[in-house]
Amino acid sequence: MTQELDDAIRAALPEAAVLTAPPAPVETGWAADLLQRLYGKQGRLKPLTGERDANFLLEPDDGGARCMLKLSHPDEDPLVADFQTQALLHLARTDPGLPVQRLLPDRDGAASVQIEDAEGRTRVARLFSYLEGTPMPQAPRSAAQRTCVARMLARLDLALAGFEHPAGARELPWDIQRADRVRALLVHVADPARRALAEAALDGFVQRTKPRLALLRRQPIHNDFNLYNLLVEPDEPARVAGILDFGDMVHAPLVDDLAVAASYHIDEQGDALATIARFAAEYHAVSPLTDGETHALLDLVRARLAMVVAISGWRAARQPGNAAYLMRNNAVSWARLQACAALTPNQVQEAIRAACQATERTEPTEPIHD
Repeated sequence: MTQELDDAIRAALPEAAVLTAPPAPVETGWAADLLQRLYGKQGRLKPLTGERDANFLLEPDDGGARCMLKLSHPDEDPLVADFQTQALLHLARTDPGLPVQRLLPDRDGAASVQIEDAEGRTRVARLFSYLEGTPMPQAPRSAAQRTCVARMLARLDLALAGFEHPAGARELPWDIQRADRVRALLVHVADPARRALAEAALDGFVQRTKPRLALLRRQPIHNDFNLYNLLVEPDEPARVAGILDFGDMVHAPLVDDLAVAASYHIDEQGDALATIARFAAEYHAVSPLTDGETHALLDLVRARLAMVVAISGWRAARQPGNAAYLMRNNAVSWARLQACAALTPNQVQEAIRAACQATERTEPTEPIHD
């Protein structure tokens, strides 16, 4: 990538700088000392992978439950970490049964602590309970699993309703409200047909849906309900056992959360329309959708898929050594984008209505409303 092109992309998508920040690891021994000092815990500490934060798994010497130490990236505003902290505390109050991590207080009872690392950089330290389960990508797919995912997301969104935080208004690259900003990143798509496919998805979003986003319900959303952020029960892979990674939370239209999740469950080789409709109907059975939301869903799904291929391609070009990880969802995202390219918002809305009626025959729910 030329410097001129890199500068142009940064100007078009300034919030993407967080995705290109260099890693800021800490030594395991230093983290162990911090853990003892702040939390009074000792044991075997193992570094875990993470895109921005430094994470460690602790297996306590006393045989207690495993937990995870998280140290925020020094380039990240502490207010962003507090957004996640307060959201988890809110969820513990509003729906204690949700399978999310719980914050373990330090010696003084604090849920998070600002510290300086060995290089003198300010970071936020937090200790979380460790969620057990099988990562969803390692488990078999099924219709029952999709139903559980959709309903669990609806339950999470209901629990987040009413939560407010100043960091929710921050700009971040994965916010569908700003999907059109990734258009500049499509320069990395060499295939003209693929580039046109992604551009058409962004055009539909800009022309039909973006002008109407202000009319839709808004609240804090998880914003990254993908397979890699979900755990399932090892002996019952259709059941969600854990929800991970609240790092992309944002205050946005509620239906954006559904669009993100649905985009990862599209049957790229089958009936994309039916898959989207059934997923939305299962969400609706727990948290009823409005007509405006069901009409916007297709454009939001397609915009999310365009964002995945645009951002992953751009990041891979900048970080070739990490390209395999960054591009892990790229091929299937192109296939899913193609699978729903010919659909229209009206088609999807009608299919959702029909799927909701079918769902209502087995479990009562409220009708779609304005």
